[in-house]
Amino acid sequence: MKRVLSLILASLFVVSIVGCSNESSGSEDEVVLGIALPSADHGWMGALIDNAENQAKSLKEDGTIDDYVFTTAEDPNNQANNIEDLIAQDVDAIVMLPIESEALTPMGTKIKEADIPLVVVDRELTNDSSDVLVKGDNKGIGLNAGKYIADQLGGSGKVVEITGVPSSVTTLRSEGFQESIEGTDIEVVASQSGDFQTEASLKVMENILQAQPEIDAVYTHDDEMALGVLQAINEADRSDIQFITGAGGHKEVYENIQNDGLIQATFLYSPLMVNDGVDIAADLANGGEVEEETVVKEATKITDKNVDEHYEEDSAY
Repeated sequence: MKRVLSLILASLFVVSIVGCSNESSGSEDEVVLGIALPSADHGWMGALIDNAENQAKSLKEDGTIDDYVFTTAEDPNNQANNIEDLIAQDVDAIVMLPIESEALTPMGTKIKEADIPLVVVDRELTNDSSDVLVKGDNKGIGLNAGKYIADQLGGSGKVVEITGVPSSVTTLRSEGFQESIEGTDIEVVASQSGDFQTEASLKVMENILQAQPEIDAVYTHDDEMALGVLQAINEADRSDIQFITGAGGHKEVYENIQNDGLIQATFLYSPLMVNDGVDIAADLANGGEVEEETVVKEATKITDKNVDEHYEEDSAY
């Protein structure tokens, strides 16, 4: 009898251990990805957000990750709070596109201190807290735009620069441009921020047109800003401005180039780059190793010579 009781108790003990083990393994073994992006304040960012969420859904459906936590924010403080929440949830990796480089750098440090792999997309942080950076060739955009403008103007002319928000993207696009026109007689008569937005750039350009009686070309850091600049020039009926350049690959800009409009060139900076960021973060979340610390997408020049190769009528951007 004693032996039977001992066997029963031993069996119950084993069952209880197995039960506890199964209970605790569920959430601990799940691979969860955290994504922290700005809100969709313009079309490029809206397309990037859609791409990121679609890619995360795809990875969840194919079993690469178990789940993801997706956040967007309207300002740096809100984004910092979102990241704090992701850290508290102990996600397995984080994809971040900083609203502002300097403001979000401390959050990069916190992620690193929490020992969570971090993939930064588009705008760089000001320290080395990210494991991988995925970006377009921002300096290349500035270099290519400067060369194009100098060539088209024969090395001499008055140019306006419309810049983006305070970030590595804006800094590098300005640096590349300045470097490219160095030694020429190109004069930058005005340089103001259009915040990567069409409406803001329209208003900024309206003021510049009133202040500058002679402008030969406009270099914008973004296609949507180029569209705002175009509207301002058309409404002011200015005929002295020979052309505008953009950056991104916006469908409306492509159409303007195809129709011999005032926008004559843009330089690729695709919102699809975030797909690489999500894929890399998922790999790191699953214990993968960093293969490349920086992934750079080429800043291909798009003009009337090759625009048809890149134009997609059904594109969201």
